[in-house]
Amino acid sequence: MKKKTYKKISDIAKDLGVSPEVGHVAEVKAKLTREIIKITKKQQLTHQQVADSSGVPRSAITGIINGSLQKVSLDRLVKIICSLGKSVDVKIKDAA
Repeated sequence: MKKKTYKKISDIAKDLGVSPEVGHVAEVKAKLTREIIKITKKQQLTHQQVADSSGVPRSAITGIINGSLQKVSLDRLVKIICSLGKSVDVKIKDAA
């Protein structure tokens, strides 16, 4: 199968048959997850340590770090990031 490169999240959403809003939520979740993975590696934390500090079950932490985001809320991702000593800033901009 040929690789396809996308410039806009709305194009990915369209190809997947989902609304642009769903695509944007997926993009935000992916960004938060990448940050959680980066912090966890940098601080050399185990999944259990992240679970203990965030109050999120270890199995959920493992799933998130392994890329399973289907049943993960933005609230939960923000809670984990905050428990790792970081904050989340939201930036609103005009749609392209």
